[in-house]
Amino acid sequence: MADHDLPDYGRRLAALRARLAADGLDGFVVPLTDEHMSEYVGDYAKRLEWLTGFKGSAGAASVLAERAAIFVDGRYTLQVRAQVDGDDWDYVGVPQSSIAEWLGAHAPEGAKVGYDPWLHTKGWVDVTAAALAAKGATLVPITRNPVDVVWADRPALSLAKVEIYDAELAGRSAADKRGEIADWLTKQGLDATVMTALDSIAWTFNLRGDDVTHTPVGLAFAILHADATADLFVAPEKIDDSVRAALGNGVRLHSRESFAPMLAGLSGKRIASDPERAVVAVFDALTKGGAKIVEARDPAVFAKAIKNHAEQAGQRAAQARDGAALTRYLHWLSIEAPKGGLTEISASDKLRAFREATGKLLDLSFDTISGAGPHGAIMHYKASAETDRRIEPSSVYLCDSGGQYVDGTTDVTRTIWVGPGDPPVEVCDRFTRVLKGHIAIAAAVFPDGTTGGQLDGFARQYLWAAGCDYAHGTGHGVGAFLAVHEGPQRIAKPAGGQPGTMEPLRAGMFLSNEPGYYKADHFGIRIENLVLVEVREIEGGDMPMLGFETLTFAPIDKALIEAPLLTADERQWLDGYHAQVLGIIGPQVDGATKEWLEGACAPL
Repeated sequence: MADHDLPDYGRRLAALRARLAADGLDGFVVPLTDEHMSEYVGDYAKRLEWLTGFKGSAGAASVLAERAAIFVDGRYTLQVRAQVDGDDWDYVGVPQSSIAEWLGAHAPEGAKVGYDPWLHTKGWVDVTAAALAAKGATLVPITRNPVDVVWADRPALSLAKVEIYDAELAGRSAADKRGEIADWLTKQGLDATVMTALDSIAWTFNLRGDDVTHTPVGLAFAILHADATADLFVAPEKIDDSVRAALGNGVRLHSRESFAPMLAGLSGKRIASDPERAVVAVFDALTKGGAKIVEARDPAVFAKAIKNHAEQAGQRAAQARDGAALTRYLHWLSIEAPKGGLTEISASDKLRAFREATGKLLDLSFDTISGAGPHGAIMHYKASAETDRRIEPSSVYLCDSGGQYVDGTTDVTRTIWVGPGDPPVEVCDRFTRVLKGHIAIAAAVFPDGTTGGQLDGFARQYLWAAGCDYAHGTGHGVGAFLAVHEGPQRIAKPAGGQPGTMEPLRAGMFLSNEPGYYKADHFGIRIENLVLVEVREIEGGDMPMLGFETLTFAPIDKALIEAPLLTADERQWLDGYHAQVLGIIGPQVDGATKEWLEGACAPL
């Protein structure tokens, strides 16, 4: 429990329970999201972290008068135990269980459990209300979040300016995107669509912002109409005259507070709303206002996922620049880490400095995962002053990091053996099996329309053969100077209702390729590159085929490879990849770094 002062978090839980009692509630649900259903949220919305101490990027909590639980998936099994007091909170794994199941089992008969309708989807409300009803309890919407009431120093919403994203980098004008959405609305017989996802709004209007750490978006809502006009709801302090002029007469600007009243004023209109991305408060406002709701996926989601030529070119440039910074770091690490003087934080600070030295870094794309030894087994570990561990000689070090550049978003993981000496046989075996899985994805050729769920086993098969697996997806979508985790595409096990695993992969999509292996309290392994889905012409074939272009270039540590486990084709892939690394990164570095790179990229 080194991450925080436990008594303080205990007092926060007690204060919330007192507030619930005063409000006539027997329980309350606290998700890790905001009114846009974001994965990463602004400081004002970090209610779960404030209440529990949990710093992961996915989770939720449920509080009853006598019992409380925190819900996380397999990525955070170790992290949640290190950050959240087990005396106050039950640890519940998902998707094995859920808030609805837990409340159904533990809420007393007649209980009133509150929820904030601006923080949950309609589907979640329906399922949870049904589970409580089976116990004679009710799910109650509240008008003011009780966590906000007891959070005395809660940060205000960001008023950072939003900026226009250059159409040359975007590859399309905002007017063209709005026109495409208007065409879709007309074909569907719809009057308008509600857009609440921050990255969808940023993409559609060619806007970027600084309201959410590591994700270049601005806090806004939007309604897009079949005549290609739009209403954009954003704090007026965030918009200057140049942005107004660029948006043009087709975009009407309103305050954020005007969003719900305008929804309530769409009586008789056929309105599309995304049940996965829009909160239940949106559906409630439309229903009360007399609109005809048509549930449909946000029309920007798929269009945004298919990257155009300009976005692809920008990503290649960003990856090449980022790869050179990472290579300089890996060379520096090869010299400094064996001396025993580095820590997780000092190492990640140096990596950021190498990225900043490019003169192009705008932000990290997520908090760097700098995991030494056993911390590498915590999949989404974030080092703090309390947990900062020395990178010991003769150990495994895992570093998952990325940058936000105006032309692209990067995400790359390398696992390093810190000398001196040779790594243990077990580590080499697991690393090589992870590498084989990585190569299997990178080299895959598959019919157009194949889903990520169908490909996921390609990456796991070699670990499965050794009786091992990993508890995270193999690949997630990535934005173009947007969210580092972007849907709808995903490579992951289709079991457990994983979103995106049944989404067909299409040419132009960016994804990560990141199999891994984690031995609790010992070490973690992950190898991650970003890839682009591309058309593959197969001579003699009779159907459209796809494959992956690897976009990320940095050496893979050959010291951890058990070469006899690799097939001839896998060795050829690795040697070919390293030749590409040398060709793309080599001209960007010089001196001792280039000499080191040449050795790191020499054939196996």
